[in-house]
Amino acid sequence: MHERALMNDLMRKIESESAGARVMCVRVRLGALSHFTPEHFREHFEDASRGTVAEGARVEAELRSDPTEAAAQGVVLVSLDVAT
Repeated sequence: MHERALMNDLMRKIESESAGARVMCVRVRLGALSHFTPEHFREHFEDASRGTVAEGARVEAELRSDPTEAAAQGVVLVSLDVAT
């Protein structure tokens, strides 16, 4: 359930930030306590992005190791590349 909530929040941010443009690449930081590995995150992203502007986007995911970081339980959207 935690993973689904994180993905729903991320997809809302992507939709907002992309302003409707097709997303080519998504860069994220995965918190140490987020329950994601980069590979596991990509699987969830593929499902969550289906039918959205981010469907098929390349994903660059960095797993953080510090459990005391403010975003240790979350996923932080770092940047997007969109089609022009």
